[in-house]
Amino acid sequence: MMDLLRTGFSRHGASIEAIAWDDPAADWASYDAALIGTTWDYWDRVDAFLETLSTIGSQTQLHNPADLVSWNIRKTYLRDLEARGARLIPTLWLDRVDEAAVSAAFDTLGSDDLVFKRQIAGGAFGQHRLKRGEPIPAMPHPMMVQPFLPMIEQEGELSFIFIDGALSHALLKRAAPGDYRIQSLYGGTETAIEPSPGDVSAAQAVLETLDETPLYARVDMLREQSGALLLMELELIEPYLYPEQGPELGNRLADALMARL
Repeated sequence: MMDLLRTGFSRHGASIEAIAWDDPAADWASYDAALIGTTWDYWDRVDAFLETLSTIGSQTQLHNPADLVSWNIRKTYLRDLEARGARLIPTLWLDRVDEAAVSAAFDTLGSDDLVFKRQIAGGAFGQHRLKRGEPIPAMPHPMMVQPFLPMIEQEGELSFIFIDGALSHALLKRAAPGDYRIQSLYGGTETAIEPSPGDVSAAQAVLETLDETPLYARVDMLREQSGALLLMELELIEPYLYPEQGPELGNRLADALMARL
């Protein structure tokens, strides 16, 4: 990612540095802009992370901006998008997970196979797939619950990366045999694809529900049996934008950011 960004910004006579978000010595005001990168620890340090972003945003141009990240950091943002017309997998929101809540979730969602996800997390961290009757693992955090959809094993998850509202590239993420988690940490694979115009339009429609166009966005979607795409996640924090599948990402991101300065 950094190699692509360095190449992209050098075309504008600019440079980019990698700085830890929690570096107390960082002089954010000395930079023309700050771009959030692979901040893999934010979900366990949410308050500190958001406070730091607020500080950065007060000293330089931050992308994506702190208020947008603050909204996007908890997966309850999906409820807002659904109210604006986005199509989601049926979802329950649990502030506390206990035996009664789990039993009710199976009944309410009409499924014997559920996926529990932390409301604040990434990379399937703290995620559990649970079938009716199985022991309930410890889930001390607020969770979201969805029925398991076999299409995640059959086709996989589609990701669309947009830069300044325009599609940069798309990929198909597939789980390793015997698993359903598509992240490479669990053996998943990513393959660049040429998405159909209809699929691109479905992803674009998610972005159009926002009040402002983010500098970057990743729209993760899953196809239902009818062929329509359902929104899994709208990623505006940027833990990863899959540069391996989008070699022009660095140029596009640099061009878009420089245009905003």
